[in-house]
Amino acid sequence: MFESMVERDLKIYADSFNAKCFHYQDYQNNEIDSVLELEDGSWCAFEIKLGAKQIDSAAQNLINISNKIKNEGGKPPKVLCVICGLTNAAYQREDGVYVAPITALKN
Repeated sequence: MFESMVERDLKIYADSFNAKCFHYQDYQNNEIDSVLELEDGSWCAFEIKLGAKQIDSAAQNLINISNKIKNEGGKPPKVLCVICGLTNAAYQREDGVYVAPITALKN
């Protein structure tokens, strides 16, 4: 239910600047919870997790998929972000992945 709520919010924000909101899954069953595609074709990848203990695995999933896309000649995401329900601060990890609490989406 949390993931659906965040996806709804992301879609509302995406609509406000003419972006499109998708789910990503490839033929090897790699998944990204939510993808925002901007008008210029660039895109951002989001993993949505309720608990803070899931941040590391979610960030690694985003990195792995981004690297796979890049290695296969595709256009990797501009931004990798984990949206978390139970964290209280937004920050960028050493690996470049952003972590944002759900409350940061209101800004």
